[in-house]
Amino acid sequence: MTNRVCAIWLSIVIGICAPGPLLPEDNPQNVPQKTAAGVTFTTPGGWTVASDSGMITATAPEGDTHVVVLDEKAPDAATAVSRAWTTYKPSFARPLRESMNIPDQDGWTGGKQFEYEISPNEKATVFAAAYRAGDNWTVMLVDGSRATFEKRAAQIWLIMDSLRPKDYQRESFAGRTPLSLNSERIEQLRSFVETSMKKLDVPGAGFALIDHGKVVYEGGIGVKELGKPDRIDADTLFMAASNTKGMTTLLLAKLVDEKKLDWNEPVTKVYPDFKLADDAVTKQIEIKNLICACTGMPRQDFEWIFEYKKLTPESTFTLLSGMKPTSKFGEVFQYSNLMASAAGYIGAHVYEPAGEPGKAYDRAMEKEIFKPLDMHNTTFDMEKAQHGDFASPHSDDIDGHTTLIKMDQNYSIVPFRPAGGVWISAHDMTQYALLELRRGKLADGRQFVSEENLLMRRKPQIPIGEEETYGMGLEVNNHWGIPIVHHGGSLFGYKSDWMILPDAGIGAVLLTNSDRGGALLGPLMRRLLEVVYDGKPEAVATVDTYVGIYRTLVAKERARLTFPAAEDEASKLAQHYVSAQLGTISVKRSGEYTVFVWDGGESRMATHKNDDGTTSFVTADPPLSFEFVKSEKDGKRALIVRDGQHEYVFVETT
Repeated sequence: MTNRVCAIWLSIVIGICAPGPLLPEDNPQNVPQKTAAGVTFTTPGGWTVASDSGMITATAPEGDTHVVVLDEKAPDAATAVSRAWTTYKPSFARPLRESMNIPDQDGWTGGKQFEYEISPNEKATVFAAAYRAGDNWTVMLVDGSRATFEKRAAQIWLIMDSLRPKDYQRESFAGRTPLSLNSERIEQLRSFVETSMKKLDVPGAGFALIDHGKVVYEGGIGVKELGKPDRIDADTLFMAASNTKGMTTLLLAKLVDEKKLDWNEPVTKVYPDFKLADDAVTKQIEIKNLICACTGMPRQDFEWIFEYKKLTPESTFTLLSGMKPTSKFGEVFQYSNLMASAAGYIGAHVYEPAGEPGKAYDRAMEKEIFKPLDMHNTTFDMEKAQHGDFASPHSDDIDGHTTLIKMDQNYSIVPFRPAGGVWISAHDMTQYALLELRRGKLADGRQFVSEENLLMRRKPQIPIGEEETYGMGLEVNNHWGIPIVHHGGSLFGYKSDWMILPDAGIGAVLLTNSDRGGALLGPLMRRLLEVVYDGKPEAVATVDTYVGIYRTLVAKERARLTFPAAEDEASKLAQHYVSAQLGTISVKRSGEYTVFVWDGGESRMATHKNDDGTTSFVTADPPLSFEFVKSEKDGKRALIVRDGQHEYVFVETT
C-alpha cells in the first residue's frame, strides 16, 4: 500500500524514473508544441497530435492512451482540473481518490496532482496535474490503458518534463565555474542528508563525497537497525541493487578491451543458447543492447519474485526464452532486469567458458573489478555480508510506520545478481565512482579500462524523458545544462544512488537502508548542484513537500483497507491456487489473520471493495505490495494479480 504511494510520488511528482540504442534513423522526431497561453512542451515522435478548442491532445501509437494539455483561468487547481475534464470528456465522472501538492519548480507554483478511483479490472491509468504560472493554470490529463502507460512511461514523462510557462528558461549551470567541496560545503551536503533522513524516517545511510580525484568525505549517518545503537560507518555494507548493472557493464568493457567481446556482435554468436520468444528480435540484439532498456523487452519481474527459491542463474535464459517484446526494438525505454542478468552471465561465460554461470560471474567480478579497484568489502555473498558490518533493511508497515523487515525477499535477486545483487559500502562505491571520473584510470595513473570502452557505457541508447538518456547500466542527465552520470538502485528495504559531475570532477554516493530513502535520491542530486553551482534552493522544499503529504496519503490508503481481511470474503477463498507462471498460493489462518503463502514468501492480507463490486486481497506485510483480485475461471475460484503489462491467474486446485 505505502509502496504504491511512494511510486506515484517518485515517478510523477519528483520525476525519479526507473533507469535509460540510439533511436533508429527512421524513428519519427519529437515535436514541439505551444498552447494559446504560450506554454511549451514536447510530444514524442510517433504520437498523433490534434488541437481543438484550445486543447492539445497527444495519442499514443496504440490509440488507447491520451495526454491532454490545456490552459484554464480558474481560482484554484481543483477548479482548473474540473473544467479541463469537462472540455476533454464531458461525461467524466470518476470520484477523486486523492490529491497531492507538487513542489514549486521550473517556473511553476501551487501545483497539484489528482488521482481517481480505478477498479483493478479496468486496467487503466487516469490522473491529472495542474500547474500555475501567474494567473494561468496549465492542466495535463492522462487517460488510458495501464499497459500502454507502463510501456510508454518515459515518453509520457517527456511531455511532463518539458512543460514550461511562457518565455521561461530553465536554470542552467552550463558555463558556470564549479565551487570546490570545502569543509563548509561538505557540511551543507552532509547536514542536508541527515536532516532529510530524519524527516523521512530513514534509519541509516552511507554517504561519501568526491572532489577532483579525492574522497573528501566518507562516513555513516544514523543506525544499522531501528531501535539499536550500532552506527553506520563508511565500511557498512548495503545492497546497492541496480547499481550492480554498471559494474556488470564495466566487466563487459574489460572483455571488449581484451578482444574477447565486441559491442557490435550478435549475442547469439557469443552465447548460442540466448533466445527470446521473438526470433527476429533475438537476432537483432548485440552485446551493447543487453543492458540498454531499448530492445522492447518489458519489465517482467513477477516470475522470479514469486518463485526465486526454485531458480538458478540458468533460469535467466529459461525465463527470457518465453518472453516477448511489447514495443519495437529501439522504440521506447523499457527496463528489463532479466536482460541485464543475461549480460552478466554471458560475460561470465566468455570469461570462464566451462564455469557454472553464477560462480563464474562472482569470480570474474571479484578478480577483474573489485580487487583491482580496492573494493575489498564488496561481495555477492548474502551470508558473508550479513555476518559482518551491514545495514538491515526497513520499509513501511500497513500504517506507514518505518519497521525492520526480513531479508528473505532480497534473496530473490540472487539467481539474477548481475542485475542487482551486489553488497557494497560507501567507501567501496567511491572507488567505483572515482574510476568513472578518471575515465578508466586508477589512482596511480594506470589505464584500468580503455577510455573508449568506459565511455561507451554512457553513450545514449534510449531517451528517458526530455534531457536524460540511458546507456549500458548508466544514465546521463542533462536537465540542468551539464552532464550528470548516475544510476539508482532499489531492492526491498534498500535505496541508493551514485552520481558524478564529469566536468567538475565531483561526485557523491548515497546508500540507504529504507524504502523511504528513495524520496531522498533526486533531491540529493539537486542539492549537490545547488551547493557546487550556487543554484536556486529547491531540494529542501521538495523533501518537505513529500513529508507534508505522505502521512495524509498513507491515512487515506489505510482507510480504504479492511485489516485483518474481511471474514465474509476470506471464508469464500479456496485453500490452494496454482498459476502456470507463478506457482502456487496457499491460504491459511493465523489467529484472526488470513495469510497468503507463495513459493517465495507470505503475507497477512487486507481486503478492499472495488468500485466494480469485486474484492481485492492486498498484502499487508512489508515490503511486498501485491493486489489479488477475486475472480472466477472456468467455474473455479481464481485470483488475478497484475504488473504493468501482464496478468497472471491463479486457479483453485486440490
